[in-house]
Amino acid sequence: MDESIQPVGERTIRKVMRRIIPFIFLLYIVAFLDRVNLGYAALDMNKALGLTSEVFGLVSGIFFFGYFLFEVPSNILLHRIGARVWIARIMISWGVVVIITAWAQSAMHLYILRFLLGVAEAGFFPGIILYITLWFRAKEQARAVALFMTALAASNIIGAPVSTWIMDNIQWFGMPGWRWMFILEGIPAIICGVITYFYLTDRPDDAHWLSAEEKAWLKAELKQEHEAKIARRQYTTKEVLKNPRVWHLSFIYFTLVVGLYGIGFWMPTIIKSFSSLLTNTQVGLVTMIPYIIGGAAMIWWAKRSDRTGERRVHAALPPIIGALGLIICAFTDNPFVSIVMMAVATAGIYSFFGPFWALPALFLSESAAAVGIALINSIGNLGGFLGPYALGYLKQATGKMEAGLFFLSAFLVISALLVLTIRKKDAASDSSIDAKL
Repeated sequence: MDESIQPVGERTIRKVMRRIIPFIFLLYIVAFLDRVNLGYAALDMNKALGLTSEVFGLVSGIFFFGYFLFEVPSNILLHRIGARVWIARIMISWGVVVIITAWAQSAMHLYILRFLLGVAEAGFFPGIILYITLWFRAKEQARAVALFMTALAASNIIGAPVSTWIMDNIQWFGMPGWRWMFILEGIPAIICGVITYFYLTDRPDDAHWLSAEEKAWLKAELKQEHEAKIARRQYTTKEVLKNPRVWHLSFIYFTLVVGLYGIGFWMPTIIKSFSSLLTNTQVGLVTMIPYIIGGAAMIWWAKRSDRTGERRVHAALPPIIGALGLIICAFTDNPFVSIVMMAVATAGIYSFFGPFWALPALFLSESAAAVGIALINSIGNLGGFLGPYALGYLKQATGKMEAGLFFLSAFLVISALLVLTIRKKDAASDSSIDAKL
């Protein structure tokens, strides 16, 4: 890059980072907490509603069917309508569904509401990933995605103690704490949805917070990358849906997500099993530990991937580490070792995301990415049904958690092997792309 424009480039990227990343980070904290707070509610809810382990696994996973059915259409609409309006709509609608969940009286009510929550939230995550590609060059995308996705860890670091404290301490109007947890954690989604409508900027052209020089630099950089992708190959929507590289990434993501949500929904219950003397609040505090370590590992690994420009190995190694953590956790009865291994597993799973989500943007142009990213995420998130349900089924069938942990670790190993089958030229480094431009 011409040294004469380096200062404006650094300044622009810094401004974009400060303006966008903290806000979408906050949105994802709210989104993910509303998705997984069911795991904290389970500490009291399962007994109150008479839910077996298998039924709870199904309740946890059915969310992803609604998510799957509406993911691609939602992302296409986001690309056409704009992120500001569509993400605001998503957040307000899912907040309403979460609040209504507080009045569920049976497993059937939970099945319906969790399915509707998936419908309401469909498009949020791939929409944000697409949004990042509209503001960041390929060389910054892994770090931007990782900073955004650190909200996965943050939502649990914040949500674990808050959710369990609500459950132990708030019983207003005779309603148990787990019901109040849904109400109090659904309200922020509605508030954030309203703020999103006024705060979010759809594209660099609309960025009043960038100077004319900064705006021109950013648009030129993004246009150059976009044109290079089109020059290599311009995909139609139909071609994206049939593209073997997109489906390959979809299956990789599916196997990883089996592990992500398998431990995500069940971790509070697993930790509670260490000792019957633990209160819900204490379970929440212990649950924070794996997510703090996972979040730190995620940022460090993504920065390393961006610095080296390497994506393939950086996406393959973390699931192997995650699998080792789960396997050792299954073999030990020591609560301290179990927590450490849960932290290792969480760090491995979370470190996968930054390098992985930089891969689709290497070969998909903007309009194709809207479809491709949504397809990868929708297919992949079906693993969010399989992981929790399989863990619940195996726990009920065997009376123990070990078989479920082995099941999750097997899928993480498969994920790593599938990443390694990606051809090196299809996972070209950012530096290699820049050299071709």
